Amino acid sequence: MGKAAEAWTADLERWLAPFLERLAYPAQRRWAPLYIAGLLAPGERKSLEPMASRIAPGHLQQLHHFLSTSRWDPAPLAEELVRQAQALVGGPDAVLVVDDTALVKKGEHSVGVAHQYCGQLGKQANCQSLVSLTLARAEVPVCVALRLFLPAA
Repeated sequence: MGKAAEAWTADLERWLAPFLERLAYPAQRRWAPLYIAGLLAPGERKSLEPMASRIAPGHLQQLHHFLSTSRWDPAPLAEELVRQAQALVGGPDAVLVVDDTALVKKGEHSVGVAHQYCGQLGKQANCQSLVSLTLARAEVPVCVALRLFLPAA
C-alpha cells in the first residue's frame, strides 16, 4: 500500500471512529469500515457480491449478514452525523437546504417508482424521488438526511 493509500485509510478510520462507537454490536463495528471502504473504492458494481469479492474475499456471508439481518438503530448514527456536520460546516452563516432528487427508472420494480414529476427531466416520468437535508456553508455541503419519497400508490 502506498503512502497516499495509507493516509486515506487512516483518515477514513479516524472519521469513522465516532460512528463505530455508536454501533451496538462488535460484528457491526468490524464490518462497517470494510463495507464503507468498498462503496468508496474503485469498481463498477457496488452490489454486495462483487463488492465483497473485492474487499473481503471469502466473507460474503458475513458481509451479507452485516447488511441484511443484524439489528440497527439508525438514531445514534444520525445523531453523530449531525454532530459531525455541525463541527465541519456549522455556524451562524451555515444554511440548511431541503432538496429533491429524481432518479429516472425504466421499470416499475424498484421501491417508490411511480409516474410522477421528475425534476431531472422537467416533466412527468417513471422515477424515484429522494428528499435530502443538507447543512452547508460557503462551498461545502454535508448531507445529513436522505429519504425516499413513497407515493400513495
